[in-house]
Amino acid sequence: MTVDTYRPRRSVLYIPASNDKALAKIGTLACDAVIIDLEDAVLAADKKAARDKIAGLLAGREKRCEMVVRINALASEWGADDLLAVAKAEPDGILLPKVGTPRDILEAGDLLDDNSVPDGVKLWAMVETPKALLNIGAIAELGRDPASRLNCFVAGTNDLVKATGILATPDRCYLTPWLMQLVLAARAGGLDVIDGVANDFRDLDAFARECAEGAAMGFDGKSLIHPAQIEPANRAFSPPAEALAKARAIRDAFARPENAGKGVIALDGRMVERLHLAQAEKLLAKAAVIGA
Repeated sequence: MTVDTYRPRRSVLYIPASNDKALAKIGTLACDAVIIDLEDAVLAADKKAARDKIAGLLAGREKRCEMVVRINALASEWGADDLLAVAKAEPDGILLPKVGTPRDILEAGDLLDDNSVPDGVKLWAMVETPKALLNIGAIAELGRDPASRLNCFVAGTNDLVKATGILATPDRCYLTPWLMQLVLAARAGGLDVIDGVANDFRDLDAFARECAEGAAMGFDGKSLIHPAQIEPANRAFSPPAEALAKARAIRDAFARPENAGKGVIALDGRMVERLHLAQAEKLLAKAAVIGA
């Protein structure tokens, strides 16, 4: 994703489609994106009623944050109906759960194309199974083809823990190799990538540490389960003041007349290349978008 099309996704809050009280507060939230959930958070008996709400919710939506809907898996009894009903409401994105291969993305995209859904409705993919991780490079490659609609990965860490049997430790040491693999694949495909949820929404100190770790790994943001997590996530995934100061120094140094046309310069005792200038300009542009 280029700076010109940059859309912050520092804080991505799940809200159950069956929770009317929480849905009514969407317009007041400071998160960058909301995922209205038709899948795990909704009981089987309530799924159709939850789906039927989506059109009304999106018709009256405010543009304050990005609006995404997580549907049920296409292989389930609700999936195909979810996809078409949600697509008609034209959310910013549709989050596909249980993605395992590129074909899962392509089949969803074909259904959208066959029903003349505007290109602005993008596909997000949950990476929450061992199969998805084994195929992550091929799935991410679809991000280079705009026709695929694939726009963002979301880590499903709870499902990965369940499916693999690893121990869920506070430092996520057994998950980290797979999370790094996911970030690498997302960057190869030009995709955004969102870190998984932290289940204890009361321990905001632990949550802030996990956000800092996710930002250091290269994630674009964090998926959330409670509004109290929004501010720490926004803070952690915003450029820090020190990084912005360094970026401005690099930009200003290359702008000096004596450095015109130079590929490498010295700044504060360090070698700085034009690739560092590109990184600095990208960081400053993102900061401008989020008001940092």
